[in-house]
Amino acid sequence: MSSIRLDLSGHVAVITGSTSGIGLHMAEGLAANGADIVLNGLGDADVIETERQRIAETHGVKVLYHGANMLKPDEIADLIGFTARELGRLDILVNCAGIQHVAPIEDFPTDKWDAIIGINLTSAFHTMKHAVPIMRKQGRGRIVNIASAHALRASPFKAAYVSAKHGLMGLTKTVALETAEDGVTVNCINPGYVKTPLVENQIADTAKARGISEDEVVRDVMLSAQPTKKFVTYSELVGALLYLVSDDGANVNGNAITIDGGWTAK
Repeated sequence: MSSIRLDLSGHVAVITGSTSGIGLHMAEGLAANGADIVLNGLGDADVIETERQRIAETHGVKVLYHGANMLKPDEIADLIGFTARELGRLDILVNCAGIQHVAPIEDFPTDKWDAIIGINLTSAFHTMKHAVPIMRKQGRGRIVNIASAHALRASPFKAAYVSAKHGLMGLTKTVALETAEDGVTVNCINPGYVKTPLVENQIADTAKARGISEDEVVRDVMLSAQPTKKFVTYSELVGALLYLVSDDGANVNGNAITIDGGWTAK
């Protein structure tokens, strides 16, 4: 969570991919500032329910859960419709759902390509398609897409992920232009390496793909890209999110806040 404080009471947020990792911390950061939230993601039902109750009780806000599969457009549409029906509005949409697979292009499984493009890119198209009309009607909305430093830079063995994140930046800019006069902003946050469950798994996959140890992956592959030699923290990402959804962020549109320890400065 971030030390930044806003008054988001009365605001409603949907955060995809929010049952773990970055998405869960983004959801809690919004709840800590008064927003009612809808969680979405995969995981054990009991664990998700425990987290839902914990966030609601800790922050005194409404917290709902919707299990939409980000590969199924009808379920994504229902997630947005469910939010409007149950909570009466939609002010903030955070597209955070994501998966990863690391392999050379000649060995990259087609089903992994399809799933990564579907979850990391196409799902954001579907959430925005249904959220934008609601936000336009309200006269205000904030959409924040969690992209990556890989939206700006490529790395080997990540064909699908890099393609999806570059595409997400383009989608962000396009929708930002379409909604620019409607009080709706659309931006990206581009993190460098954050020690999420996804990255933990990626360490092992990258070690296998490159034929090196996991310690070497962290030192020589991941953090070698970030001049600070530090993983990005959840708190830093939540701080950027809170700025973008605030009134002070109203004229930031079609842009990205890149938090990568200087990676993309090179």
